[in-house]
Amino acid sequence: MTDKTPDNSKQRKRWLLRLSFFFIVIGLLYFIYWIFIDQYYETTDDAYVSGNLVQVMPQISGHVTAILADETQLVKKGTPIILLDQADAKIALQNAESQLANVARQVSNLYQKVSQADANVKLQQANLVKAQEDYKRREGLVVDKVISEEDLQHAKIAVDSAQAAFDLAKNQFNSAVILVANTDLYHHPLVLQAEERLRNAYLTVQRTTIYAPESGYVAKRTVEVGQQVNPDSILMVIVPLDQIWVNANFKESQLKHFRIGQPANVISDLYGNGIEYKGTVAGISPGTGSTFDLLPPQNATGNWIKIIQRLPVRIIIKGSELTAYPLRLGLSMTVTVDTHHRQGAMLTTLPKNQILYQAENYGEELKKADALIQQILQSNAANITYPRQP
Repeated sequence: MTDKTPDNSKQRKRWLLRLSFFFIVIGLLYFIYWIFIDQYYETTDDAYVSGNLVQVMPQISGHVTAILADETQLVKKGTPIILLDQADAKIALQNAESQLANVARQVSNLYQKVSQADANVKLQQANLVKAQEDYKRREGLVVDKVISEEDLQHAKIAVDSAQAAFDLAKNQFNSAVILVANTDLYHHPLVLQAEERLRNAYLTVQRTTIYAPESGYVAKRTVEVGQQVNPDSILMVIVPLDQIWVNANFKESQLKHFRIGQPANVISDLYGNGIEYKGTVAGISPGTGSTFDLLPPQNATGNWIKIIQRLPVRIIIKGSELTAYPLRLGLSMTVTVDTHHRQGAMLTTLPKNQILYQAENYGEELKKADALIQQILQSNAANITYPRQP
């Protein structure tokens, strides 16, 4: 019994030495791994899919007559999704068309009055010249006593009367010119006002059809057939699944070496570790989530316990994986950022002057309205220019 005790003790020491050596090797290997690899990677599972929520809202008030898209359905940009009653809008458009035609005729008549006033000025000017010549002849005849002083006085009265008529004609001409001065029929203020009323009425008719502002899936529909809607009513919410990103909430102690443009690996709980998305760090939030609360926390009073804060980091997903394995808003993600390259900017620079998102362009509708305006003007009036003031 006593002979075996030293052997057991030696054997136990050898195993302890081996076990200690094993742990030392493991620790050394992990230290080497951390030095060369692990220290450059930051991981968080506090990450979720985010994206744009496109709210569909009417531009006019109206009565819903038809709904062309429902929840979970795919809609394409520029396709009709909701129809409003057009009866009142069409009546208003017809009224605006008739008003423009009437204004065009009235303004055309103003130009005709200018021409008439100009002709009257010329007529009264000729009468004045004739009266003045008659008066001069009669002045010589009075000297020779061929006519009486009374006849000369009548000639003077005729000159004064012709002068007054000429002055009145010029004032009438000036008054007529003021109504059409420095413009033509197509740029007359009354015509422009009528044109604007017609454009508004035309656009109101077009806006009774509500189009999808973006391609995506209808996530929420709150409108029903027969409902009266207003411009501040949210009718649908469309989610474009090609405009999504991941908000990864990293601890503040992890963000020291984060830079814009660093690569990231993203794994979704939906598909598991077998599907890995490639992403890029697009930006870091300028504040923690609690900073933007309605009532931000105040730690100036009472007992204080330090809590490690988190900052949202936006990860843009790229590659074909997003098409093959689409994500949905709110899904949980695990994000790992590679911080090997630490020479970039920590904050985003000034944005480029470019459009990030844009709805369907409805400028063609205004061109159609302008074509209708030109047709009405050409049918109801001629482009008459006023003569110069004498």
